[in-house]
Formats: sequence, structure tokens, C-alpha cells
Amino acid sequence: MIEGIIETKLRVIPSEDGSVLHGIRSTDKSFVGFEEAYFSFIHQDHIKAWKCHQKMTLNLIVPVGKVKFVFIDNRKESSSFKQIQTFDLSQNPYARLTVPPYIWFGFKGLARQNLILNITNVIHDPKEVLRKNLNEIDFDWSC
Repeated sequence: MIEGIIETKLRVIPSEDGSVLHGIRSTDKSFVGFEEAYFSFIHQDHIKAWKCHQKMTLNLIVPVGKVKFVFIDNRKESSSFKQIQTFDLSQNPYARLTVPPYIWFGFKGLARQNLILNITNVIHDPKEVLRKNLNEIDFDWSC
């Protein structure tokens, strides 16, 4: 397990008219503030990789579809330095991933339609994110 990544099981409240899916509360242990929320679509079998935020803490939720996330610890002082961890997020099981800064990540759409919600503690700034091309980090996305 990568140090600092927190997986929080979330509640789904079923309803005949349509379910209610929890996201985050200010009282959650993993809550580190709120500045921005945004949605990303990822098509089936497409990959968006690689990014590493230097200030931003991510709170990733997949309310629609299924998405594989891959994380690589880039923090030399971390007990999990260079370790790789993967998660498949969807409504089953429904969870939120809290990811601290300096973790490389990418993601792949696994269902026909995939929607990611990211709730962040800082407003997006293109200057604070590091990027690499897909082939710059060796990972087998077929698994």
C-alpha cells in the first residue's frame, strides 16, 4: 500500500427514483480542504497518463462506469517510495481515493461510459503538475 493513499468506502442510498451517492464530508478524516471539483470522462480502453501533482491532494470518485487507477510513489522520503498500487473504482464497491501530492498516476476507462469526479484542495494550476508521456513509465495496462 502506498503511504498516504486512503481508500474510503462510500455510501450508496438506493431509491426507486435513482440512487444517492455520497462523495465527501468536511468531517471525513481524509478531508484536507476544498477549492475545486471537476469531472473527467475517459472512454473505454483509453488511457490518460502520467501526472504528478506537487501541491494538490486528489479525492477521486467514479460514480459512472469503472476506471483503473495506477499510482507510483515519487516521494523519496516515503516508506513506499517507487511502489506501484492499482485500484478499480466504480459503484461496486463504491469508494473514494484520497491521494497526496508527489504520486505519479494514470487511469484507464474499463466500461463503455466512465466519469471521474475529482475534489481537490487547491485550484488547478498547470504549473504545479508534472507530466510524462504514457511510454515514459513502464506499466502493463492490459492487466
